Amino acid sequence: MSEMFAPLPGGVGMSHISAYEWEAADGVCGGSPHLHLACTEAYVVTAGRGAVQTLTVGDGFTETPLEPGAVVWFTPGTVHRMVQGGGLKVTVLMQNSGLPEAGDAVFTFPPEVLADPERYAAAAALPAKEGPEADAAARRRRDLAIEGYLTLRAAAEKGDDGPLRAFHEAAVRIAAPKVKEWEPRWRDGALAAARRTGEQLTALAAGDPSHLAEARVTATGPSRRGGYGMCGRRDEYELPGVTLPYYGE
Repeated sequence: MSEMFAPLPGGVGMSHISAYEWEAADGVCGGSPHLHLACTEAYVVTAGRGAVQTLTVGDGFTETPLEPGAVVWFTPGTVHRMVQGGGLKVTVLMQNSGLPEAGDAVFTFPPEVLADPERYAAAAALPAKEGPEADAAARRRRDLAIEGYLTLRAAAEKGDDGPLRAFHEAAVRIAAPKVKEWEPRWRDGALAAARRTGEQLTALAAGDPSHLAEARVTATGPSRRGGYGMCGRRDEYELPGVTLPYYGE
């Protein structure tokens, strides 16, 4: 029997982000710097102006402009910070839908926070979904991530990738206990989608059109609007096979 709902192509996750307009310690408005450990992420800019600041071992610090029509993507290990330039709105496409919801994201908190799993979890969590308490907590979380990020960036601009590599190691220590939970999400999502394509190609080569008779259309809308994500206010989609909530992007 076929699935009642078809997943998005390739097991991709999607959300809409309105970048935070809070000013940070360096005078820049925007989101909470973080990285993903197993997911490539893409920004499709739909409105406004801004940039994404990134830190990688290979390229150090870079800033890529964001304007309507731009598509920017980055692979696991890229520290990224969405910067608000005025009315910035982005559709986010995320590889391995379900993994970010399960915690495949680590904030650039200072080393002493990263070293303590309980302290990290407390700093990353939000005590409420809406209202002044959630707003204040999301801003404190962003500011703490900026504190660690600015240290990483300063070192990278001097050609020292040691602190960034140390952050990678800390991020893996935080994520490692969660990997067993991620594996079934990946198997049932992105891997299953790839396997379905393989089965379809085999059927086509054999002249078998049976899967075409199972075609269907699926439509949905946001399951939650204006949530507090890592980069900004986030419209979330509870897509087939994906369980929310997610404190992230």
